[in-house]
Amino acid sequence: MSEDEAKNTEAAAAESPELLLEAERIAEALVFASAEPVSEAYIRERIPDGINVVAVMENLKEFYANRGVNLVRVEDHWAFRTAPDLSFVIHRGEREARKLTRAALEVLSIIAYHQPVTRAEIEEIRGVQTSRGRWMC
Repeated sequence: MSEDEAKNTEAAAAESPELLLEAERIAEALVFASAEPVSEAYIRERIPDGINVVAVMENLKEFYANRGVNLVRVEDHWAFRTAPDLSFVIHRGEREARKLTRAALEVLSIIAYHQPVTRAEIEEIRGVQTSRGRWMC
């Protein structure tokens, strides 16, 4: 950030703290609502004129430094990321994806192709009998 930009932001903040607060709120909402990192140019277009985007984002970064999510800068883009010390909580319940068996893939492909299809029809197409018959005495 150049000295001129810093002075402009400080001057704008001194004249109108509400303007700076509004710029922070807008920037925060833009980054929060985006699935991708948000560019500084995109933020600059949407906040009030005369406000330094980098200074606004650095203020937000400090605010989120000790929170569950952190505001991080990637080149000239900004994004929220889970705090590194909390990553274990997110990965705790995840299970490893297992591959389907050949039989399961066959059944799924039959269902996809012949839908709607009954169990008996699936067994007939596959040439197997998986259901247990009941014998009455």
